[in-house]
Amino acid sequence: MRNKRVVVVGAGIGGLTTALAFAQRGAVVHVYEQASALKETGAGIQVAPNGNRVLAALGLNYAINHSSIIAHAVVPTDGLSGKVLARFDLTGQKPQYRFFHRAALVALIAQGANAAGVVIKYGVRVKSISENGSLNTNIGEIPCDLCVCADGIHSASRIFLGNISKPEFTGQVAWRAIIAAKGVEPVARIWMAPNRHVVTYPLTEDTLNIVAVQERETWAEEGWMHADDPNNMRAAFNDVCPELLKILGDVDKTYLWGLFRHPVAKYWHSDRLVILGDAAHPTLPFLAQGANLAIEDGYVLARCCDEADNLDTALALFQKERTKRVSRAIAVANDNARNYHLSGIKRRVAHIGLKTLGTLAPTAFLKRLDWLYGFDATK
Repeated sequence: MRNKRVVVVGAGIGGLTTALAFAQRGAVVHVYEQASALKETGAGIQVAPNGNRVLAALGLNYAINHSSIIAHAVVPTDGLSGKVLARFDLTGQKPQYRFFHRAALVALIAQGANAAGVVIKYGVRVKSISENGSLNTNIGEIPCDLCVCADGIHSASRIFLGNISKPEFTGQVAWRAIIAAKGVEPVARIWMAPNRHVVTYPLTEDTLNIVAVQERETWAEEGWMHADDPNNMRAAFNDVCPELLKILGDVDKTYLWGLFRHPVAKYWHSDRLVILGDAAHPTLPFLAQGANLAIEDGYVLARCCDEADNLDTALALFQKERTKRVSRAIAVANDNARNYHLSGIKRRVAHIGLKTLGTLAPTAFLKRLDWLYGFDATK
């Protein structure tokens, strides 16, 4: 890829990782973002060992250590009684499992990309993409040797490639919020209740990230920026334990969105155009892998393009390598959406199983996820 012109559409986590990976292989990389500036909203993100392994390979270790919190454990909790069901230790993971503020993660990857010579331009809106991958934008025609579209869940390029299937509403909506909170243990706590759950974890020493999910027939549009009254969220969880009630009671601003299942794209590329991340394989947030899979995508794509004999072979290999893995992760996320919301006898049986697993085989939880966390996209 040395001296090849690579254009990346979208300055999110997947797009910026892709840009950095290509730049380090000698490509001339430009990133075009339709927003006027990098302004990721206040939201948390979990970067698992598989994602951090890629970031470290891209030379971002120092920035990672100074921009995140090391996660100590995953703690399934009965949201009604407040009783801890199990504690699955994460401290032995190499590299470490970390909690980021999304804005901090985007900023550190952008800084690495800038240092590698990537040019990032804002306020650029793509109107269309030609068969040869060149972009028609509000600032004119932009030619390239390869166009990488990391334009997210509402990707226009996904449709351009012929993927026309419609998303399916899951019957679940989610609220996202951040509150001030000091001295919170650095764990991902899953508060499970019938037809609902809440995930909490710290972003910094004095902020706590909240994602609350409820099953219901009415739905909200996809996206993170639909403001909602916090009292609506509190009403959905009015019978949970006092500790969780206190957390939700401290929310003064929240955003609501509907959760949809999207099929993995059938077509990921044409001659000079390729999609990745949420544009190719959107996932529900119940495995905390959306960003991690996009990070992996960016590195694998750059490697395939640099090592294959030609671009056609590279893009076909990229899709082949990634499809099976992302499909498996999406399936597990779909299963978790059900498991977190059990009621009645199924709920009691599942909680007994978690207690038993946490007591008798506390390492079994992570061993079952070794295919996910142990994966090394840099090899």
